[in-house]
Amino acid sequence: MSNLAYQYVVLRCVPRVDREEFVNVGVVLYCHATDFLQAAWHVDRDRLAALDPGLDLDQVCEALEFVEGVCAGDARGGAAAEASLSQRFGFVKAPRSTVIQPGPVHGGVTADPARQLEHLLERLVS
Repeated sequence: MSNLAYQYVVLRCVPRVDREEFVNVGVVLYCHATDFLQAAWHVDRDRLAALDPGLDLDQVCEALEFVEGVCAGDARGGAAAEASLSQRFGFVKAPRSTVIQPGPVHGGVTADPARQLEHLLERLVS
């Protein structure tokens, strides 16, 4: 299999925007050539609680499930999940001032987008 171009963003949890502290909590990978758009995430509850003990960690997980639903094109993602893959990735990577924020877009090449997503999650989040 040949190498395929992909783009990804790291999802950050920013409990207190005023302090600009964050913890990486997920990765979204988009590969146009294979119609692959998927999110993977892991919440380290202890690390986030250390930044903000009052943070509602269940809401953080719900927000990440929403992103996962947008990527998967299912009901969890609401109306945004009905768009094309490139539009859904555009929605996910758009800057926002909420507790869950995407980092900058990065790119690379891979023969296996699903495996690359696992690798990025392991390297950048876990």
